[in-house]
Amino acid sequence: MSVYLDHNATAKVRPQAIAAMTHVLENVGNPSSIHAAGRAARAVMEQARVDVATLIAAPPTTVVFTSGGTEANALAMESAIAGGTRRLIVSAIEHDSIREGSVAAGVEVEVLPVTADGVADIAWLKDRLARWDAADGKPFVALMLANNETGVIQPVAEAAEAVRAADGWLHVDAIQAAGKIPVDSRALGADTLSVSAHKIGGPQGIGALTFGPHATLFRRQHGGGQERGRRGGTENLPGIAGFGAAAREALAGLASYRQQAAFRDAAADRLKAEGCVVMGEAAPRLPNTLCIAAPGWTSDLQVMGLDLAGVMVSAGSACSSGKVKASPVLAAMGQGELAACAIRVSGGWCSTEADWQTFTQAWLEAHARHAARRKEVA
Repeated sequence: MSVYLDHNATAKVRPQAIAAMTHVLENVGNPSSIHAAGRAARAVMEQARVDVATLIAAPPTTVVFTSGGTEANALAMESAIAGGTRRLIVSAIEHDSIREGSVAAGVEVEVLPVTADGVADIAWLKDRLARWDAADGKPFVALMLANNETGVIQPVAEAAEAVRAADGWLHVDAIQAAGKIPVDSRALGADTLSVSAHKIGGPQGIGALTFGPHATLFRRQHGGGQERGRRGGTENLPGIAGFGAAAREALAGLASYRQQAAFRDAAADRLKAEGCVVMGEAAPRLPNTLCIAAPGWTSDLQVMGLDLAGVMVSAGSACSSGKVKASPVLAAMGQGELAACAIRVSGGWCSTEADWQTFTQAWLEAHARHAARRKEVA
């Protein structure tokens, strides 16, 4: 029997989401049509908008559905640039959609550094914003709420105070945080905030962006007047319905999600006894995420060893052309060679204590075999 502990990559789809999507697929209707079928489709979409908005404590009228988290992040960043921003500040631990998107945006980009525990350096941010050149337009700062690799939760509200004082725009990627910890987009001070369905048990290919009163969105995808004129194209109604159902379930299950922290910490204690290093251990973290590094045992070998034992996790580093490339997130934390020896274990809405125990035992056995091989070679 296999164990899936890679929910930060994509979560198992919830039965409620499947049911909602199936209902839409079995009934015809375009939300833009004014006949009965169209009105029924519109009602499904607007209820899902309310459900997603409730998950992140945002007004439903500010929720724009997108093709996923990547597009939501791009819509925020590109809107700021269209509004006159000429320089971006992007944290060193952002997702590739922000990091690579900023490089391709054609403006200047500065990196907000992080501490050894992966927490954004707010003192650096305040100092940099105090020296902002008005010729660079409105400051745009991207700081995710929780990191997808380490689970470290960022001081977003504190960053928002600094950005607001500089009359700037704070974009918050809450894709990993939503559904795992309470998310209040307005209390956080986010001008824009992105979420994605497939991280909370909804389908892939659907996300959303919410915006506040200090952010002006510029349509980047043209066409009809869908999404109140903010994104052209017929809406992905099955995906939206699944997103709404997953959002309802995720919000209702926040309390039980906290139990994952005890399972995670029990696993961490056993692995640390074997020499593992827990990334971001001293910082607040998502309850479901464990990022560990085993000195001398590369990420890909760990992932393959666990996969052979029926346990699925992710590497804390990415592989390209057969070579191990250190994670930019862990490199930014100053982890050096350990960055190529890290894996990420992430539970989800359906993960159990037994899953974490199975992972732990499988890792210990694989590690023992690896250590024995190294001893033979030596």
